[in-house]
Amino acid sequence: GHNMQNFQIVVVDNPDVLTTLGELETSFTPEFIQWNARELSFSEDELRKKKTGMLASQFPPSWFTPEAQAGKIDPEQLKGRLSGILAHAPILMLILFDPKRGGMNPGGEPNDIMSLGFMLENAWLMAHAQGIGVRIVSAFAREPVESEVKKMLGIPASLKIAVGCCLGYPAANAGDANRVHRDVEDFTFFNRYTNDA
Repeated sequence: GHNMQNFQIVVVDNPDVLTTLGELETSFTPEFIQWNARELSFSEDELRKKKTGMLASQFPPSWFTPEAQAGKIDPEQLKGRLSGILAHAPILMLILFDPKRGGMNPGGEPNDIMSLGFMLENAWLMAHAQGIGVRIVSAFAREPVESEVKKMLGIPASLKIAVGCCLGYPAANAGDANRVHRDVEDFTFFNRYTNDA
């Protein structure tokens, strides 16, 4: 928005710092678990038909019990450490922004997230062109993780962490078989929006 370039990037490649960050505890909400189960596919055939989402087998089985789907999952099963995400990533990139500098669109809504999305897409495309994999980690933007990370890395309190990205060279064919995309004709319309489905 208005060329504000409202982002800062903190790159962490020190193994000791990554290990310390990995000790931070994060958690999911029961609502996330319920939403997640509705959006996932439970077979590769289902995933290929839907053309969006991920396989349920990539998540803990406890998330798919009747109790979890009723929002009554044991709080201990919602907890985890960031080490599970950071374990094999040699680089963590944190994307920061200043919520007071983002600019507004004509309707008065902030432009921050859209601008950050453009910047992150450019970084992702460049990483991909170099054979580097990117994994988005939204846990860094949530409390209490965000405050702890800011303290550990000296990030000013006035800045927000938009997202974290793990960077590294992926294992051969890691996840390729389960990577699905919609066909262009599934989301593109000409001259007017139509939906025959």
